[in-house]
Amino acid sequence: FLPSGGGLAFLMLGVATGGRHLLPLWASALSALIGATALLSYLLHARRDRHPLLRLSLLRIRTFRTSILGGLFFRIGIGAIPFLLPLLFQLGFGLDPFQSGSLTFAAAVGALFSKTIAKKTLEFFGFRRVLTVTALVGSAFLAANGLFTSSTPHWLIITVLIAGGCFRSLLFTSLNALAYADISNRDMSHATALASAAQQLSLSIGVALGGFALDAATAFRGASEISAEDFAPAFGFVAAIAALSFFVFIRLPADAGAEMSGHRLKSRQADRDEQTSP
Repeated sequence: FLPSGGGLAFLMLGVATGGRHLLPLWASALSALIGATALLSYLLHARRDRHPLLRLSLLRIRTFRTSILGGLFFRIGIGAIPFLLPLLFQLGFGLDPFQSGSLTFAAAVGALFSKTIAKKTLEFFGFRRVLTVTALVGSAFLAANGLFTSSTPHWLIITVLIAGGCFRSLLFTSLNALAYADISNRDMSHATALASAAQQLSLSIGVALGGFALDAATAFRGASEISAEDFAPAFGFVAAIAALSFFVFIRLPADAGAEMSGHRLKSRQADRDEQTSP
């Protein structure tokens, strides 16, 4: 418990504060180093222990490994949104917090809509096709946030955020379902613990990388203050990281997780009906 819980805590503290300047850079780096060292010691322990706290052996299951690894890349990109987007609206465009929140809220509307179509979408297309398409489209909408300017109509910003939220939510719904598609009831609690730890860590890394990308863009201009033009390269950077999930998802078999999505079962039933029809 100490090396795993303490390691994750120190690593998340280091990466989260590093992008926000909440601690001196040396303190953030030291926290991340302590966390990484503790996690390495846990990896050595988990290889020897018969009943480790976090069952890393579950990563041998292809669907679970794909969900964790692909989700790690995509969540790193998406994790930067709650950090970068409000800063763009408030520091870049001069909006007040209420106006900024009213715009960013649109992404939640898109997420709610996608929940109503997720089941049918997975049944029709299957996990691999849904994940690969939503990874690319969701990353494109993430990069599109960097194209907003102070003169962009609010209705257009809201439309882009709703559409992006819809695709991101559809991907996350699919990922969460795929993660447990081949997990036995006996290992369900272990898989949940490992997946939750990976999700929280990736979101913290996303905030850190978003902050570093924003600082780098500002420094590249030779300026000391953040301006609206610094956000386009920052969003492009985190979107590129999110798009890396495509190369993880494309390696899935076409029928991966079919027992849960119903995709293969639906096709088999259609073939069976066609063969028995007069």
